[in-house]
Amino acid sequence: MTNHSPRPADRSFLFVLGSSRADGNTEILARAAADALPADIPQRWIDLNGLALPDFQDGRHEEGDWPVPEAERTLREATMEATDIVIASPLYWYTLSAQTKRYLDYWSGWLGVPGLDFKKRMAGRTLWAVAAMADEDEAVADGMATTLNNTAAYLRMRFGGVLLGNGSRPGQVRSDERALTRAKTYFEGETPLALFPHEKQAELQERAAEAVGATA
Repeated sequence: MTNHSPRPADRSFLFVLGSSRADGNTEILARAAADALPADIPQRWIDLNGLALPDFQDGRHEEGDWPVPEAERTLREATMEATDIVIASPLYWYTLSAQTKRYLDYWSGWLGVPGLDFKKRMAGRTLWAVAAMADEDEAVADGMATTLNNTAAYLRMRFGGVLLGNGSRPGQVRSDERALTRAKTYFEGETPLALFPHEKQAELQERAAEAVGATA
């Protein structure tokens, strides 16, 4: 089993801002990371607070056409046009913000749109995440990382992990030198194919068996 695949030559980034505060610490950190991207890579930024996106209503198993509001259409098109999707959400109660979770809930609906082939088209793309958090112990963000890793695994996407920074008061993340340093090279990091826990275990067992065979 291999868990690495080449990145597309023509990359484009979608930054999805899911904070409850404009110009918050998460956005500051995300923009610091984006500033390090090559100038020829397109970036699109969407603030979920600026979209009239209602709570997701699951209509996948109902008859008839399911109406697509303009805000949803904007998000769907932007998501499917990007090779790299960056979830920029503060750590709220140890997971994603409500705005961000609502956005991901819409992915469930897009999976069932006839002719859209959402799952097939998302395969091979890369999911990233940026999050500001009040706690200095980064382990408390493991729940967010697991949610996003498993989301990427289901769609057979790659996952670049979560860029974490410390900040609660406005602008506080600017004092987190470690986070700002990591931001400069965040998008240069490895992006393995996301795997569910049982897939990771199977891969480890496979590697162990190969190692035993090589020394036999």
